[in-house]
Amino acid sequence: MITLLRLDERLIHGQIAIKWSRHTGVDRIMVANDAAAANETVKRSLMMAAPATCKTAIHSVDDTLKMLENPKAADHKILLIVNNPKDLLKVLDTRKDIEKINIGNYGRIAAKRNGEERKTYGANLYLYEDEAEDLKKVCEYGIEAVYQTTPEDVPEPLDKVLSK
Repeated sequence: MITLLRLDERLIHGQIAIKWSRHTGVDRIMVANDAAAANETVKRSLMMAAPATCKTAIHSVDDTLKMLENPKAADHKILLIVNNPKDLLKVLDTRKDIEKINIGNYGRIAAKRNGEERKTYGANLYLYEDEAEDLKKVCEYGIEAVYQTTPEDVPEPLDKVLSK
């Protein structure tokens, strides 16, 4: 079961390993990212950052979605991480068992476009117009969607953050 679907451009890092994994009580972390899955150095780095308390897998978005179809996935508490709004939408289009969506860090280190500036929506949320539109579509799924960098932060409804 997917306990939390998180958008975080850094994928696995200290906040995930120490704070989010404990806060959610997950026993699995799954990274759905094509670029990370294709790069052994990145995969090794992410695995080193993962907490020892959770089994961790890094696969392409399509392969991750196939793995989640396995009935055994329902027996686990899974933190599923993507690093861009398009992949987030792809997961939402495929999975109907998402309990909560968490938007964390995005836009500060994500790929830049030729001189185009991202709009600031939060201390750690910067979006191009099309990315903001993608996240507005996320809100249309009817699943609780919040912007919250760490568990200690007060969660803000994503639709309100995007209306700023």
